[in-house]
Amino acid sequence: MKVNGKNDHDIIDDDLYEELDEEELYELVEQERKRALEKSQREKDSKPRRPFPKWVFWLIAAGMVLHTISMLPRTFSIPAIDFLLTSSKLSVQDTIQSYKKSVVVIETDDGRGTGFSISDDGTVLTNYHVVEGQDTVTVAFPDQGLVSGEVVETHPDVDLAVLEVGGEHWPHLDLAEEKAWKQENRQVYFIGNPLRFNGIANKGTVLEPITLEGWDKSVVMMEAPVYRGNSGSPVINQDGKVIGVVFATLQHDTHGRVGLFIPIEYYYERS
Repeated sequence: MKVNGKNDHDIIDDDLYEELDEEELYELVEQERKRALEKSQREKDSKPRRPFPKWVFWLIAAGMVLHTISMLPRTFSIPAIDFLLTSSKLSVQDTIQSYKKSVVVIETDDGRGTGFSISDDGTVLTNYHVVEGQDTVTVAFPDQGLVSGEVVETHPDVDLAVLEVGGEHWPHLDLAEEKAWKQENRQVYFIGNPLRFNGIANKGTVLEPITLEGWDKSVVMMEAPVYRGNSGSPVINQDGKVIGVVFATLQHDTHGRVGLFIPIEYYYERS
C-alpha cells in the first residue's frame, strides 16, 4: 500500500519518540520553565562579586538547563506537546472519558497500535497493517486489562481488520450510519495510543476525500495531530458515533500535513 508514493503507513517525523507519559512530559516542561524564570530573577537580584566562582557556578547551572531544554525539540515537536495538553483538557469531559473505555492498545511481535471495541461481545476493529501476519494479538482494555485477541477478518484493500476477544459486557463504541462523514469542516474527536502514550484524545476537522495511489476507493483527510501509534484510532463525530478509522498521515499540497481515515462504510460493505 502506498501513501503519497511511499510505502510507510504512518508518515511522521523521525524525532517524535520518547517513552514518557503525559504527566511526566508536562511536569518536565513546567519545571524547566520555572527554573529558567528563577535563574533570570536571581541574576537580576544578584550583586557583582568576585567573578571566578560565580561565573563557574552559573555556567554549569545554565549549561544543565540548556541541555535539558535542548533535548525536548529532539524528542517532541511543539505540535506534539500541544496535542498532549489538548488531550488533558478533553479528557475531563464525561463523554471523552466514556469513549476511552472502548479504545484498546493492540500489541504484536512487531509493535503496537490502536483498536476499538464495537460490540459488547468482544468485537474489535483496527487496521490491517497493525495486525498483519498475526493470528493472535494482545489486546489491552483501559479498565479490564490484557486479553488475547484472535484475528478473524482481514481486508487489506481497505486496511481494516476485525478481532474477537470473547466474553461479554465489553464497553464499546457505536458506529455511524454509512457515509456519515460527508460533512466537510466538521469537528471530530479521535482517541489512540500515539508515540508510546496510551488513551490520548484529540480533535480534528474533516476536510475532503482523496484517492491514494494503489487504492480503488477514496479515503478522507482531516486536519488533526495524527502520529505513529494512532493507526486504528476511532474517528468520532459530535453525536458520539464512529465515522472512520485512522490509518496514516499525508503531506498534502494544499492542506499540508493531514491525517487520513477510512470511512466506516467500508467496514459495513465487508461485514
